[in-house]
Amino acid sequence: MKTLTIQGGQTLSGTVRIGGAKNSAVALIPAAILASDPVTICNVPEITDIEALSNILKHLNVSVKRASESIVIDPSKMENKMITQELSSKLRASYYFMGALLGKYKKVTMYFPGGCKIGERPINLHLKGFEALGATVTIEDNVYTITADKLQGASIYLDTPSVGATINIMLAATLADGTTTIDNAAKEPEIANIATLLNQMGAKVSGAGTSMIKIVGVKELNGCFHEVIPDRIEAGTYLIFGALCGDHLKVDNIIPSHLEALTSKLEEMNIPLEIGIDYIYISKSPSQRSTNIKTLGYPGFPTDLQQPFTTLLTQSSGHSKVEETIWENRFMNVPYLNQMGANIKVNGMKATVDGKTPLHGEKVEATDLRAGASLVAAALIADGQTTITNVEHILRGYEEIVEKLTNVGAKIEINEID
Repeated sequence: MKTLTIQGGQTLSGTVRIGGAKNSAVALIPAAILASDPVTICNVPEITDIEALSNILKHLNVSVKRASESIVIDPSKMENKMITQELSSKLRASYYFMGALLGKYKKVTMYFPGGCKIGERPINLHLKGFEALGATVTIEDNVYTITADKLQGASIYLDTPSVGATINIMLAATLADGTTTIDNAAKEPEIANIATLLNQMGAKVSGAGTSMIKIVGVKELNGCFHEVIPDRIEAGTYLIFGALCGDHLKVDNIIPSHLEALTSKLEEMNIPLEIGIDYIYISKSPSQRSTNIKTLGYPGFPTDLQQPFTTLLTQSSGHSKVEETIWENRFMNVPYLNQMGANIKVNGMKATVDGKTPLHGEKVEATDLRAGASLVAAALIADGQTTITNVEHILRGYEEIVEKLTNVGAKIEINEID
């Protein structure tokens, strides 16, 4: 087991370069197996989720070569085998192999996917989409078998704009007969990034990034070269770190328009920002104001930034409110923040934060990926040393977090313990 130790009270300055988007890369890699030829994806982050997906590819006899920030995926000798529980349970995004394998082979067998325990995470919308395309779904002992004689384009309405379901239906529909439309589709930038890859491979996808996506099925997809967009959640997390203890901290290699829900809140809180074409400078505010947030699908405030943002609110003068509308277990970080000195009260999927409260170092646990980021944020400003356990969650989504924070002035170490 790994732990992080952080000595609080340091000022962050210098430049943090943001890597490729985790939430995009974990869908692009399964999407690549739809091709008949090698696919090269660059700007792929070095995180454990990518390693887990690579292991699934190797299990399917897909060639995977990693070089620097790029990954080359050659599915020309792929075998459609059952994806075991050991492989599927490593991460939530393993479910994208459902859409990709169903689309290519008209059959997929795999165990239910894993991931952070942030609430009920059913895949009923994914299955509804597959069934609308003509597939039959059977579930036995947590094993999903999805088959179709053929996939036929259909009009599909999503009850909620699920990112995972939107992408999975796109993957299955690219090689289906006829035209598929996804109404009430999710609009996240990562979805547009997936559509760009598919189109470069020869698919006919339009409308990605809007609530109505159209996919005209094609007979075959080919290899291509593609780049992962910058990670807006990683960027947002470092902006929050900078708002807590930054002195002209530069967050570089970003798309500022993807961060407007966050930056508008930071400006509302009187936090100094300088927004450039592909960077933002941020500093701690001497008079940070309170605010309220409510998580929503893009372009609303992202649920993946709610937990670290809650840490920022502990340093605001006044009373702030947080409403989580996506995942009901997104407040598992709160007991640890309160242990460190915060004053946060949770009632269902809402929380109130009373600040400003000084924080002190403690031994705490990262219960999930973004909860871990929240605790790193708290540790950076806490008096004394904080030890965070279960940091494997953090390493799933934040590339070289120790190195990046060290380079801008943090005192942080990763340790292996028995």
